[in-house]
Amino acid sequence: MFVKVLEISKRVLGAEHPDTLMIMNNLATLYYNQGRYDEAEPLFVKTLEIRKRVLGVEHPDTLTSMNNLATLYSDQGRYDEAEPLYLKVLEIEKRVLGAEHPDTLTSMSNLAELYRNQGRYDEAEPLYLKVLEIQKRVLGEEHPGTLVTMYNLAMLYYGQGRYDEAEPLFVKALEIEKRVLGAEHPNTLRTMNNLAVLYYGQGRYDEAEPLFVKVLEIEKRVLGAEHPSTLARMNNLALVYYYQGRYDEAEPLWVKVLEIRKRVLGAEHPYTLIIMYNIAHLLIETQKYSEAEKIAVECYQGNIAQYGVEDSEPTDAIELLVDLYTSWEKAEPGRGYGEKAEAWRGKLPKAEEGKG
Repeated sequence: MFVKVLEISKRVLGAEHPDTLMIMNNLATLYYNQGRYDEAEPLFVKTLEIRKRVLGVEHPDTLTSMNNLATLYSDQGRYDEAEPLYLKVLEIEKRVLGAEHPDTLTSMSNLAELYRNQGRYDEAEPLYLKVLEIQKRVLGEEHPGTLVTMYNLAMLYYGQGRYDEAEPLFVKALEIEKRVLGAEHPNTLRTMNNLAVLYYGQGRYDEAEPLFVKVLEIEKRVLGAEHPSTLARMNNLALVYYYQGRYDEAEPLWVKVLEIRKRVLGAEHPYTLIIMYNIAHLLIETQKYSEAEKIAVECYQGNIAQYGVEDSEPTDAIELLVDLYTSWEKAEPGRGYGEKAEAWRGKLPKAEEGKG
């Protein structure tokens, strides 16, 4: 519909009319939201070029276009193209709107997010801290924008391994989001999941488990059992059970995830292969070697089909098979499993030999 409306608006009002440009921007935004970046980009570029020329570089609509294009570049990992646009928008908004204007704070957050995604933590942190300080003071601690910044700063600390600083931010954000947004709001679930991931990464499985269980229960009900997010949560909970040695609880979760991912994504999709890898390790731990062998071989073949062998053999899948046959040889010596382990070990890149 937007395409037809844009064509009519161009013909009736002209290509540079504000209404035409708004429609063009809306169509570009639609494509962006659908992940159709190649179609969104030329429309964003064209809108920005006309608005700069007709409205001026400091006009709010021009700044919106500049920000939209920067966000598209950032989401594609084209950070070198996104950064100067974000910087330009921020410089103008600080000067024209003031350092504490909501639009200025949004632009500052966007730039911080770009730096965080590049691992430029020392540049991202002061921006997040500045935004958070202003938002708490101007908007209040429970404002949705404040909560987003609190979450982003927690993620920055988490990414740096600064868990003691990340945890209280996650806990605080979660407490407020539950109360203000509700337990089933996507932002609440995101924070709950990442707090659980933080606990899991520290081996605090008893604290991670109830959070993963709660997120999974809600997402199953709200999003459906086969939604990618639900499957990711199911995998997280299975990992908690696995590292607690609760194999009988982990296995059915992984089996269910594998069945759905094979059907929906295909047996060679990377997300499917990860679950195969996890199940094979569990079967080795529980000494179900024949079942583990079937899955480990399938995992190896899937890796070859997905990634090829141009650069090297799939190291993780080979190490899985070496681990399998080494363990099997210890359990049932003299039946040729040691030789199989050595044969697979021979496929490892030279730098990998001798590990473990």
